[in-house]
Amino acid sequence: MMDHNERVRQQLIKSVSGLSDEQLNTRAAKGSWTIAQVLEHLYLIETSITSMIAHTLKHGESQPVEEKPIHLTVDRSKKVEAPDFARPDNRFFTRHELEEKLHQSRQRLRQITEQANPADLEAKSFPHPIFGPLNLKQWVEFVGYHEQRHLAQMKEIKAQLP
Repeated sequence: MMDHNERVRQQLIKSVSGLSDEQLNTRAAKGSWTIAQVLEHLYLIETSITSMIAHTLKHGESQPVEEKPIHLTVDRSKKVEAPDFARPDNRFFTRHELEEKLHQSRQRLRQITEQANPADLEAKSFPHPIFGPLNLKQWVEFVGYHEQRHLAQMKEIKAQLP
């Protein structure tokens, strides 16, 4: 279940490995996020999803839902506003700091999914703002598709850096 997520994360880390902290924090266009802000957003989203999965595993009732086309998340032709809790700060981030945050959030997601009963991951759900109710297994998979979407965004930002 986490294989796709791990592959995308490796691509993500590799894509920023040669950038300086200054490049990570450079705004390529007015009103756009920096690469550092995109990475912070990914950390905030993964942390939030992991918390909701943990809460739903513990307190949620089984409410099976049909699988949704979450692979469409990578389609960047449809703009989606980040929820308030997932909007990054306007502060300077170091690559080391961001990589550590992403490592911690991924470790927690991995831990939750490895300890979960696979039947609960498929039977329990909570709503996604675009797709509606997703089972927990699809929420885990969504993390990878969401990162894949933002990996494309980061490549665009990198191409615009001075």
